[in-house]
Amino acid sequence: MVDTINSQKISELLDNSLENKIEIQTLEKATSTNTLVKDIASEKNEGFLITAGEQTAGRGRMGRSFFSPGDSGVYMSLLLKPKIKPEDAVQITTAAAVSVCRALEKLGVMGSEIKWVNDIYINNKKVCGILTESSFNAQSGMLDFAVLGVGVNIYESKEGFPEEIKDIAGAVFPERRENLRNEFIANFINEFFGFYKELSDKKHLEEYKERSCVLGKPINIIQGESIRSGKATDIDENCNLVVELPDGATEKLYSGEISIRFS
Repeated sequence: MVDTINSQKISELLDNSLENKIEIQTLEKATSTNTLVKDIASEKNEGFLITAGEQTAGRGRMGRSFFSPGDSGVYMSLLLKPKIKPEDAVQITTAAAVSVCRALEKLGVMGSEIKWVNDIYINNKKVCGILTESSFNAQSGMLDFAVLGVGVNIYESKEGFPEEIKDIAGAVFPERRENLRNEFIANFINEFFGFYKELSDKKHLEEYKERSCVLGKPINIIQGESIRSGKATDIDENCNLVVELPDGATEKLYSGEISIRFS
């Protein structure tokens, strides 16, 4: 079954309100879609989108590589020019996470969950990573632009997942469906811009918390070489993870990495 990413088909599925606001460039192969969008951000309007069928240098958070094999996933980066402070850029990431879950549900996939702050899991397997990168204007104190990168394992590649991630990575669909990737991309864009136009209202945040797979769970807090234990109790209005420590103290995490502790 052929499932080719096609800019015209994506455009046809976008909401009428987004007509002429989304410019789509599709590539068979790219180094990193985030890098490509950042390189031409000053020349493009908000809504410029690059999608690629494969990335040779896909990137995740904390400088990690992101496995991006050909003809199996969706790798896309969206240029945004919000009038927000740098510390509020996390709202883009969290709104995108909810939008991915909603987009999958429109395709019949239920049960997607969000692992703070930027990963989507289905059946305890990571199927999506989100990376928001931004440029800061020192004079205005606001963002010049932000690039929202989303990578989704729509199908498992023919070669399978690499040894180092095969126990944690998963794919959304077991079999290929015609036009599926175009439908997912359009669904995501439609959902995301519904939140984005009122981003300061943080209307996505309650749903983000409801979809969390970490709240109420014992976790490991990983900061460099340090690993501490705690319990995730809440996500505040600034998307910080509120953690109860073993001594009863409370700490808010605004960055770093966590893992769910099963024992």
